[in-house]
Amino acid sequence: MQLSYWEIKNWFTNVDFTIVGSGIVGLHAALALRERFPSAKILVLEKGVLPQGASTKNAGFACFGSLSEIIDDLETHSEDTVVQLIQKRFAGLQLLRKNLGDKALSLKSYGGYELFLKEDELFYEECRQKMPFINKLLQPHFKSDVFSKQGNRFQFSGITGQLIFNPFEAQIDTGNMMQALLKKAHQNDILILNSQTVTHHQELNEAVEVTTNGITFKTNKLLFTTNGFAAQLTHNQVQPARAQVLITKPIPNLALKGTFHLDRGYYYFRNINDRILLGGGRNLDFEGETTTSHETTDRIQNRLEDVLKNVILPQQSYEIEHRWSGTMGMGTHKNPIVQQLSNHVYCGVRMGGMGVAIGSLIGQEVADLI
Repeated sequence: MQLSYWEIKNWFTNVDFTIVGSGIVGLHAALALRERFPSAKILVLEKGVLPQGASTKNAGFACFGSLSEIIDDLETHSEDTVVQLIQKRFAGLQLLRKNLGDKALSLKSYGGYELFLKEDELFYEECRQKMPFINKLLQPHFKSDVFSKQGNRFQFSGITGQLIFNPFEAQIDTGNMMQALLKKAHQNDILILNSQTVTHHQELNEAVEVTTNGITFKTNKLLFTTNGFAAQLTHNQVQPARAQVLITKPIPNLALKGTFHLDRGYYYFRNINDRILLGGGRNLDFEGETTTSHETTDRIQNRLEDVLKNVILPQQSYEIEHRWSGTMGMGTHKNPIVQQLSNHVYCGVRMGGMGVAIGSLIGQEVADLI
């Protein structure tokens, strides 16, 4: 690409901070840097037309983990680690609300629910028995019980026991969130360039040389906030994980309101504009879903349709309008990776499927490393 003098001068000269990835983490990192360095030139590079990972493709759950997810996490993490993760997720949600405001997020505090299929009756009993212990574990932070039992007032079919309710969970409009975040970045003189894929970077004595599909330039500091796409650029232990989603057309008199978790959080659904948004199913094919492809697969989409028809909306007519997928960043541990990689290179990656909750906080934390 042959750039003009003006393009080189205004966008690619005397760059103080370059951030790779314009999602929740990247833009919060940029805003945190702007607050600390009012006159710095901050450049954000995004390989997609819109954020390519999950920031504009997630389900809009303002959550920090269902009861079954927390119990599962305690099998592989210490109590202190699990509590710290939950605290971080909740703090991240409060930071997101503070930065953008509930109106911009279209935040609705309907609460969250977990349901268990009949074939998971034994696991439901385990969760029910452990609920008082989990509530006691979280009580110092939330000052009240997080989880309680409720009847099946939404008339779900094929489930066992009662629903597990969490009043601290909410839902947001993901599109509105990202538009508000992009608007705030522009208002703070943060430069955002799309369709720029970083192919190489080389550390120099006092800067980093960055090569994209369009240009090579120098920046004083380089931050990677690419989450599920991080492994290739940062060599960190991050696995991409595809999340497939479908959404119905508007359903007249839809009574369902809230965010809902099923099968240890591998399935999730919610109401949005009189529609049902339903996603998940990667546990059907962990190996196949370890991909950055944004295609959808018949195997998982068919299972989503089966859950929609036989569990969520039994004996109710609806039409599916759209399907898509997004890329999450996973690892063997639930903690995000926030670290300095070299003298001038940093990263904040591996959100573990909790980017909405923790992304704003991780963006701030990686900026604080500088």
